Parts: sequence; structure tokens; C-alpha cells
Amino acid sequence: MAKSTKTVPQAYPRIDDDSRKDYGCLDDSTLVPHSGKLPVGKLKRLIRDAIRNANSKSSREILSVPPDATDFEIAKIYEREGKELFKYFKKYCGDPASTAHQFYGKHFRDVGVEQFRNRTLQKERMNSGWRYQYLAHDCATHSGRFQSVSDLGAAEADFNATIRFRDKSKGVLSLYVSVKNRSNTMGGQDWPKAIQALENVAKNDRNRTGAYCCVFGMAIDRGSRYIKRERKTNRAYSENTEVWLSDFFWPFFSNYSYEEIIRLVLDVLLESTAPATLPAQSEVPEGLLESFGQCCKIADLVDERGVFNDPHKLAHFFVT
Repeated sequence: MAKSTKTVPQAYPRIDDDSRKDYGCLDDSTLVPHSGKLPVGKLKRLIRDAIRNANSKSSREILSVPPDATDFEIAKIYEREGKELFKYFKKYCGDPASTAHQFYGKHFRDVGVEQFRNRTLQKERMNSGWRYQYLAHDCATHSGRFQSVSDLGAAEADFNATIRFRDKSKGVLSLYVSVKNRSNTMGGQDWPKAIQALENVAKNDRNRTGAYCCVFGMAIDRGSRYIKRERKTNRAYSENTEVWLSDFFWPFFSNYSYEEIIRLVLDVLLESTAPATLPAQSEVPEGLLESFGQCCKIADLVDERGVFNDPHKLAHFFVT
């Protein structure tokens, strides 16, 4: 890949009213509009496809035990998932000092149950993220509004799309889109690097023609759009990168409102699957907890009672 060049504001029409929150953003009124709406039946098929594809990428459940599994096979699954839970325990520790302090004197079973439920919530969020990536991409592909839509990628841009201006002499605009669930998916310190990485994809795309606009699309975060800026200086991290919240994001790519999208996703879920068990209601298999506890013992984190008895040792475990 070619080296990125200096970032300069792209030459596309922008909102020039500085009293608006979307000041400096792409003036979407200059782009070709949607010519119609996808039929509800077709959109629901796209939603079913998105759910199925998301499940293939990242299951919402930690445990998947085949109904015909033997006792031996079930024991092996529990042993494996207990080890995976131990890896999660280390990798996703928030504050090593506070966590070590909190878990000091606790039994590994109590800690294991909490970690199991935390990991379940994480997997549910990841699954939802994949679902809305697939759905946004497929809506753009089938909407007829865009000149082209790429396949879903593994780079910073989940997909890119080209769209014509109403004024044909202006050519096309290339959109590089990264889909997230919510804007708090990334911490404040992560935004500058993420913006730079996404824009580098656009700048270094040798197949791109015309100007580009980079988009962080928030699938379930209410609001319109804005350009991310430094708090102290109010200077944009990039004039070419925008955050599109759900009330702008979904109509732009699907011609359906955020509320309509969520209602249809819910309808499909109700038609196809039983309501999921709440994480707090989930029974954690004893074999899985024993496997987690065995990992804790091997790492010398618990005493003979199975209790985390040395907070300094636990803190050291988290930071090494």
C-alpha cells in the first residue's frame, strides 16, 4: 500500500451554516436521492440474511452444546469454554488494581459466574455489530441509490460506496464506511487513530475516483451527524471524516428511519427465534466453572479453598 499523503479537505459541497451541529459536513442535498423504498418483504429478507451472517461470524452465546452430544463430549465443551473464560478474565480486565481489590477474598466460582455473564454480554454486542454491518451494506447494495457498493471488508472500512451528485458534472463521491453500534464503542483517546486509519484507506485506494468522505456510522445511537473535534481547540481531527448517528445513517443508506429498521428487526426476531435468556438468568455449568477454577489454580491465583487470597499476585497476573 502506498504511503498516506497529507490530509487536505476534500472538494465536495458542505453545510456552510455555522449555527448547525452538522456544520462542515457533506451537503447531502447535492447527492442523488433515493428513487423509492425497498419493499418491506425484501427488507425483512435482508434482515434475516444479516442475522444469519452475523451468527456465522460471532455467536451470541458462549455455549453451544449439540442436542445429541454425549456426556464425554459435553464435558470436553465445558472444559474448553472454562479455559476460554480464563483467557477472557485476563484479557478484558478493566482496571487491574481495582479488579484485584474487588476479587480479593472471593471464590473462583463467584468470579467465574460474573465473568461468564460479562462475556455473554460482550458476545451479544459483537453479534449485533456484525448484524448491522451486514444490514447497512445490503440496504445500500439493494437500494438502487449508489453507483457501486463494495463487498464487506476486513480493513478499517467495512464497505465503501460511490454515489453521484445531482449535478452530473461533479462526478461521484466515494464513501468509506465503518459501522459501529454506538459512539461510545471507542474511547476518546481512540478516535484520532481510528479516524486517521479510516482516512488512510480512502487516500490510498488506487481505484478511487473523485473526492472521498469517511463515515463512522452508528447503527443504534440516536442523533444526526457531526465532525469529531478536539475538545480544547475545537479543531476537527479530519474535515473529511464524519460521525453519522442512526437518525441520519439509516435513511441515507436504506430510506427507512431508525425506528422503522429497529421495528422490522424485532419483527424478524419474533418470527424466527424464541426470546433469549437474560445473562443473569443463565445457569453456568459446574464443569465450566471447575475448568475456570483449575486454570486459576494452575496460575497460582487461588488458595486450597479456591479463594483469591493474594491481591498483589492477581494484579501482577493482569498486567503481565
